[in-house]
Amino acid sequence: MPRNQFQRLVFAFITVVITVHAYVFYSLYVVNGNVLMQINGTNSVIAALNKQGGVYMCGTYLPIWACILIEFCLAYALENFMGSPLSFQLACRVFNPAKNHPMIFETAIICATVGLMCPAMSFIAAWLYYPYYGEFHIFTLLANWLKLVCLNFPFAYFTQLFFIQPAVRVIFKMLFRKDIESRKQESGHPGAENEQETIADIFRRMDEIQEEIAHEHRQRKVLEETVNEKISRK
Repeated sequence: MPRNQFQRLVFAFITVVITVHAYVFYSLYVVNGNVLMQINGTNSVIAALNKQGGVYMCGTYLPIWACILIEFCLAYALENFMGSPLSFQLACRVFNPAKNHPMIFETAIICATVGLMCPAMSFIAAWLYYPYYGEFHIFTLLANWLKLVCLNFPFAYFTQLFFIQPAVRVIFKMLFRKDIESRKQESGHPGAENEQETIADIFRRMDEIQEEIAHEHRQRKVLEETVNEKISRK
């Protein structure tokens, strides 16, 4: 798993590329496919999009690749600045990497990421796909946001947990296979094979240091009591 900032950026890049394409397909084909075909009188979603001039976004019609590019840029920035850092912190509040199984901790990070990114990206999508050809109403925007969250959250949870993240990890390991193997050999034990187990090692070392400090405090206290007792006898 990612060891430095560059690898984290690559990991996020792979995740966002797969996720954005999956969401565009889900939105156009699964959620709005029938409506698009009925409005445009076509038998396929692609034909409907071509007939109406693209995907409605920001008050105009854009080609699919432009929508994917816009959503990718927004999602990639949001993932790096909010999703990834905060999801790790939230997972650490509930689970201890030193005591819990790495798979549990990894699943907690994925769930936290979905819980953060889904409402955030749905809010952005509510602005991007708002029907600006009519009057703007804040309550309509909020209603659209709530609707998008309800539609996107189940899709995000199951796809990220069972399909996207496992695929991302396989691709990431293929790209950085040499680095992972070299780090594994340098570490001398399999505990540093992935990021969660490395974090667990750090937490275990922190516990050991805290125990050593507590032991020193106890020794100092005993020594102080002994010195005070000798002074009182004199």
